[in-house]
Amino acid sequence: MELSAYLPFWKQLTAAQQERLQHAAVLRSASAGTLLTQGTGDCIGLLVIRSGQLRGFLTSPEGREITVYRLLERDICLFSASCMMQNIQFDLSIQVEKDAVFWVIPPDLYKKLMAESAPVANYTNQLMASRFSEVMWLLEQILWKSQDKRLAAFLLEESALEDSQELRITHEKIAGHLGTAREVVTRMLRYLQSEGMVELARGTIRLTAPDRLRQLAGEDAC
Repeated sequence: MELSAYLPFWKQLTAAQQERLQHAAVLRSASAGTLLTQGTGDCIGLLVIRSGQLRGFLTSPEGREITVYRLLERDICLFSASCMMQNIQFDLSIQVEKDAVFWVIPPDLYKKLMAESAPVANYTNQLMASRFSEVMWLLEQILWKSQDKRLAAFLLEESALEDSQELRITHEKIAGHLGTAREVVTRMLRYLQSEGMVELARGTIRLTAPDRLRQLAGEDAC
């Protein structure tokens, strides 16, 4: 599919703006594990996800990671072009979780489009507000939700993304998503296993009682 199908504001651009955008956008691919940006110092441009999965994460001074949000097909990554946003200091890194194909829109071009087009500016402001809402939601989870509840919620989210009750994921990777230590994750998983909610094997976690995990996470079991 063409880039036009992935941009909600495309039909509200002029023909000249559409041509400039189509000409400047570069279609790229990257394999799982590739680090696309690392903090505000990297400004590669706006990413429009055609396929695959990315994640945005923060890294503590000690090197501990925590996932802020994930990006799937048709999502748009704004913070990979943070240099076009004034007064924003947000050291978010972007990494490929599953082999991905995406367009890269140069930041200078997109910034000019925002200045020229009210629909583009409005959409960008809505997207920015949505991303910051996700950051605030994460902060609330960290402050007010216990680690076991956050782990249960993560396992359910991962199961939905993979469409499988059996997850091939390491304890260290889970720790990187939750912003905690691997030892903490291992201890909590063993607790969940003792309660009959999961089964653990080398490199895999099987969800044996999803409804109980939902109750633990504080979600609706329906």
